[in-house]
Amino acid sequence: MTAARPNVVIVVADDLGYGDLGRFNEGRCSSPTLDALAQEGICLTQHYSGSPVCAPARAALLTGRYPHRTGAIDTLQGRGLDRIALGEVTLADYFRSAGYHTGLVGKWHNGDLDARYHPNARGFEEFAGFSGGYSDYYDYTLDVNGSERRGDGRYLTDVLSEHAVSFVQRHAAEPFFLMVAYNAPHFPMQAPQELVDRYLERGETLGAALTYAMIEVMDAGVGRIDATLHDLGLAENTFLMFTSDNGPYLGDVAGVSLDRFNFGFRGAKHYVFEGGIRVPAIVRWPARIAGGRVVPEMLHFTDWLPTLTAAAGLARRDGRSLDGHDVGVVLNGDSSDVDPVRFWQNNRYSPRIEGNAAMRDGNWKLVRPTIPDLMRVTDADRTIDRALNLHEPGRITHVDTSPLPEFDAGDPPAALLFDVAADPFEQYDLAAEQPERVARMSSALERWFESVEADRTAIPDDWNAAPAG
Repeated sequence: MTAARPNVVIVVADDLGYGDLGRFNEGRCSSPTLDALAQEGICLTQHYSGSPVCAPARAALLTGRYPHRTGAIDTLQGRGLDRIALGEVTLADYFRSAGYHTGLVGKWHNGDLDARYHPNARGFEEFAGFSGGYSDYYDYTLDVNGSERRGDGRYLTDVLSEHAVSFVQRHAAEPFFLMVAYNAPHFPMQAPQELVDRYLERGETLGAALTYAMIEVMDAGVGRIDATLHDLGLAENTFLMFTSDNGPYLGDVAGVSLDRFNFGFRGAKHYVFEGGIRVPAIVRWPARIAGGRVVPEMLHFTDWLPTLTAAAGLARRDGRSLDGHDVGVVLNGDSSDVDPVRFWQNNRYSPRIEGNAAMRDGNWKLVRPTIPDLMRVTDADRTIDRALNLHEPGRITHVDTSPLPEFDAGDPPAALLFDVAADPFEQYDLAAEQPERVARMSSALERWFESVEADRTAIPDDWNAAPAG
C-alpha cells in the first residue's frame, strides 16, 4: 500500500456510537456525507478504539501504542492523567519530520497546563481548538497556536469546520496531515434549535434529538472539507478517515437522558463491552484503495500509525516498539498474518486490572466487568476539570500533583467469555463452558498489563511535574 506523498485527513467524532449514523440506524440521524463516504470508500465493521474513554483512546491513535504505555490513562486533565508522555512520538511528529504540513483542529485532550504538552509541541504545526475534554458550543474560547481567542457566538462545530477547510486551502500545493477532532456529540448537549425541533417532530426523545442534531452539523462540516478536497483536485490522493474516539455516552446529562439506539451492542462509553470500544470507521483513498466494500477484519486504533507511516513512505527511526500493525493489506481486501489479539483496560486514577478489562483473541473475548468503586471521581477533581473546560473564573494554572485517591476494589466479579463472531451483542457468557480458555486468556491479560504498566511507571516524574517558574 504505497502512493506518492498522499495527503491524510483523519476526522474523529467525540462519543459517537455505532448506532448514531444514518447508515446504521435506519435513517434516524441525517448523516448524508458520512453515509456517502461509506459507499464510496470502505466501511470497517470490526474497528476498535484503544480505550472506552477519550484521552487514552486518542493517545493510542496518535502513538500506535496502548495508552498505558503513553501515560494517558484517564480523562482528568487537572491531574495530568490525560497527558501523552514527552518521550512518545506522535503521528504528527512523523509527518512533520517528513516535510508535511501538520494541523489539528478541535479537541486535543492529551495535555494541558504546560506548554511542553501543547499540540504545537507534539508535532502539529498548526492548532485551532481547545486543550481539554469538552467545550461549550456557543460560549467558548479557542486556542489558536497558543493564543486564546474568544468565540463570536457562532456554533463551534461550524467554526471548527471553517478552520479545517482553511487549512486544506492554504496547504493544497504541498502534502499535509490534518486531524479534525470535533467535540460533537459530546456534552454539553447544544445544537441549533431548528434541527432539534425536526428530530422531535419525528418522535425522537430530547436526548436523541440533541445528539442527532449535533451529528448532522458535524456531517455537514465533513461535507465541506470533502468538497474542498474535490474542488482543489486533492480527493483522489487523500487518505480520508472518519471514526469516533469511543462509544456513546448513554445516561443522564443535566436531567436529559441520552439513551438511544446503539446497534444492539452491550455497554457504552467507559465500559469495555462492545458498545464502549467498537467504533465506526470509514476510509476513502481512491488512488490506492478500491471502494464500495466492507472490511470485516478486526482493526485497532494502534494500527493507524504504522499503517499511515508505511502508506506515506515515512521512515521510523526512533526505535520505539509499537503495539499496532501495518494493516494496509487488510484495507485492500487481502488477508493478514497478524495475530488478532487486542487488550483494553480503564478505570479512574490508577490502573487496576481487576475490573473493566478485556482481551480479544480471534473471535473470543474475555471481559472483566467494571468495579463501580474504581470508576469514582472525587467532587474536587470534577470541579477542577469543569473549571478548565468551561474557562470559569479562577481557572487552574498547574496540574495537581498531590497523591491520587485510592479506592478498594473489593472482591472482583467473575470474568465473562464471549464468542464475538457468533454473539456480537455479548448476551451469552461461555465462561463456565470454557474454563481452560478463560484461565489462558486471563493469564495473557495479566502479562499484558504488567508490560504496559512497566512502561507507564517508568515515565520520568519530571515529565508530569508543573512547569518551572
